Amino acid sequence: MAAVTAGSGAGSGAAGSPEATGGSTGGGGWRRPHGPLQRYYGPSTAEAAEAAPDPTDINGPHFDPEVFMTKVRSECPLGQLLAREAALGREIRALDSDMQTLLYENYNKFISATDTIRKMKVDFRHMEAEMDDLAANMAAISASSARVSAALQDRHRRGAQLAGVQALLRKLQALVEVPGRLRRWAGTEPARALRCHARARAVLRHYRHLPSFRAIEDESHAIMAELAQRLRARLRCETLDPKELTECVEMLLQLEEPAEELSEEFLSQAGARLEAELATLEAELPAADPSGTATTPPPPASDILDFVDRGSSAFVGTLCQLAGSFRALFGEDAGRLEPFAAALAAHYFALLERRLALERGLGDTSLLVRALDRFHRRLRALLELLPAGADAAAELVARAARERVDRYLRALQTFFLGCLGDVRQALAAPRPPGKEGPGLPDLLATLAASVLGQLKAVLAYVQLFTARDVAFASLPYFKGEFCVTAVREGLVVAFVRWLCRTARGFADGPAERGAPAAPPALLLLLARLCLDYENSTISYILTLTDEQFPPQDSGPAVTPGPALCAEARAAAQRLLDHYVQVQGAAVAQMLRKSVETRDWLGTVEPRNVRAVMKRVVEDITAIDVQVGQLFEEGVRRAQSSDSSRRAFSVYSSSRAPGRYAPSYTPSAPMDTHLLSNIQKLFSERIDIFSPVEFNKVSVLTGIIKISLKTLLECVRLRTLGRFGLQQVQVDGHYLQLYLWRFASDERVVQGLLDEVAASAAHRCLDPVPMEHSVVELICERG
Repeated sequence: MAAVTAGSGAGSGAAGSPEATGGSTGGGGWRRPHGPLQRYYGPSTAEAAEAAPDPTDINGPHFDPEVFMTKVRSECPLGQLLAREAALGREIRALDSDMQTLLYENYNKFISATDTIRKMKVDFRHMEAEMDDLAANMAAISASSARVSAALQDRHRRGAQLAGVQALLRKLQALVEVPGRLRRWAGTEPARALRCHARARAVLRHYRHLPSFRAIEDESHAIMAELAQRLRARLRCETLDPKELTECVEMLLQLEEPAEELSEEFLSQAGARLEAELATLEAELPAADPSGTATTPPPPASDILDFVDRGSSAFVGTLCQLAGSFRALFGEDAGRLEPFAAALAAHYFALLERRLALERGLGDTSLLVRALDRFHRRLRALLELLPAGADAAAELVARAARERVDRYLRALQTFFLGCLGDVRQALAAPRPPGKEGPGLPDLLATLAASVLGQLKAVLAYVQLFTARDVAFASLPYFKGEFCVTAVREGLVVAFVRWLCRTARGFADGPAERGAPAAPPALLLLLARLCLDYENSTISYILTLTDEQFPPQDSGPAVTPGPALCAEARAAAQRLLDHYVQVQGAAVAQMLRKSVETRDWLGTVEPRNVRAVMKRVVEDITAIDVQVGQLFEEGVRRAQSSDSSRRAFSVYSSSRAPGRYAPSYTPSAPMDTHLLSNIQKLFSERIDIFSPVEFNKVSVLTGIIKISLKTLLECVRLRTLGRFGLQQVQVDGHYLQLYLWRFASDERVVQGLLDEVAASAAHRCLDPVPMEHSVVELICERG
């Protein structure tokens, strides 16, 4: 049992259980590299902490032999216990061998370490002896340093006393040499002479009670007085630049000249120089016309950017430099500077206004914006000196921007009139046979796209005034009022309203004597253009403008989009109404002449439809095609099945034959009037000049009503014979065959033609109508 116990203890570990032992075979037994050493030294602290307490683990801190032996005896058979004993014996012998090898390998290292320690102890005793000698030497050096330091301090005191005596001698020598130096430098280097006198002045004043020092002081004052006279004379020279002028006045102030007089002379000289700069700028501008007659000035010699550059670098730069020098020299007397600078700045602003007025064309807007931006940037230094000039400068820039926007508005108006001229020319140009010109949709699309493209280009140019890299764009005016008042209202809204007024003027304004009237196709095209503006274009333009020039919430009120759309729709309505009146009047004029120039009493029996009626149908058909190019079809009232074959009676509203009114006889002259009036009471009233809707059917209906109403009024003024009545009957039936399809309601055409036939019968001396079959035959043949 003792052998079993020893063998079990040596064979535990990673495979120390009886099951693991039983599975090992061969002479080598169960072994891992360095396994015996690991089992000898035991598990690490971390492994021991992580492992659960196991009393049967022979390598664990909680190993219990009794528990382990009890477990082995209860679980392993005798054969397995004997095999385990043999394996443990082999492992014990292998472990002893490894321990002896480890001891032999490290024995030489242990001997070498012992020798090293012995040598280090000997060296340490030598170092202690050397440190004692070094401490003794340091004490001796310290004592010697104290004696040397005392000697040096004594020598330094004697040297300082000697240096003081030498410095005093040098000062006295310098004071003696002051007059000579002043005399030598006063003519060539006055600034150096002033510095020399300034250094010696306090000493001379302090010791002036001594005769020698008083003589030196008097001679120095005389030399400085002569220098002051020369500087005074130089100050009055007109060729001094700002730097020389400042240096001259500064030296005079150092010579204790009166500051009041010097400030006046400084401003006088500075004003003369600045006026010369302004005169140079003014020489580039055309002279003002004293007579006040409007003449076109010659173009300027240089562009606006070059003018502003030279004005900013020459005038503004010089003014800022002189103003800064004046404040540095006369800080307490700076109150004179503001009115002086204000007068000169006002003159400069006036010159710039005159130069901006010469920018009559549109030119390059970016060049103008750059010029105004540079002007505003260079004025910032001046505005620190002259705060009151900020408003004037900002107003100048704002006026220039407004003037450019106004010119863009006039350019848009001119462009639109030019496009209208091109459209009129295209409409009036003769067409060779077989070759058609551009249709109304193409002309409308070209006109609308050109005007919209030009307006967008203008907005892009105007947007340069509000770019982020432009200095004056941060002004409150350009953030609010310019965007709303100048651009949205003054440019976009004004142009849209002007366009509507101009288009409407073709219908409202009376044509000048001898001036050609607007062609009807132009009226129709402008009506469609205004209607498109009302439907979509105005909303798009205002949205685009608000995106590029956003208005402020607290800014001025803007024109709402629906108000502009209402103006455009009113213009379109007026143009379309006028188009109907013009086309109706043209057709009515043909009918009037055909009625007035014919002898209705002596006419022969009708055999054909009159040519004028065919011309009327052709013109109405052409108008239908023209209107259909720009406007939708529209809604028609349901037609009857026999509209084209309907016949009307010449007695429908006049004298009827006996079978229709047997109680009425020709001896009763009031009977026919009574019948006519009774029928009018129950017939639908036709409004000839009612407003036209925006569709083709409504337009054609209006033209037909005007034409037939004119025919009716002309027939009422004529006296007809039998054949004249029959000719009216034939013509009316022919018109009925073709005109009903153009009208929104066939009853309008039928009613007016019935009234024409009734009026003809009423004005006929022998009212005998033609048989309806004969009328149809003539119309079909015609």
